[in-house]
Amino acid sequence: MKAKTFTPMGALHPALFFAGVYIVALLFSIFICSAIFNSCNSTAVDIVKKESKSTQPVPASQNSNTVAALR
Repeated sequence: MKAKTFTPMGALHPALFFAGVYIVALLFSIFICSAIFNSCNSTAVDIVKKESKSTQPVPASQNSNTVAALR
């Protein structure tokens, strides 16, 4: 009688490896394609709005809460 040399997991190892590589490549391609799509479909108005929303932090000397706490 011939001894069993392959375990079921060992026999499936190549198939599982390629399935894992396929899933990772699919996720990365979705991320990359959506990033390219969003960058191509953005308008100049959207970019200006995003830049104008970012404001400078208020210095501590102009903050009303700090001034009131010091009095």
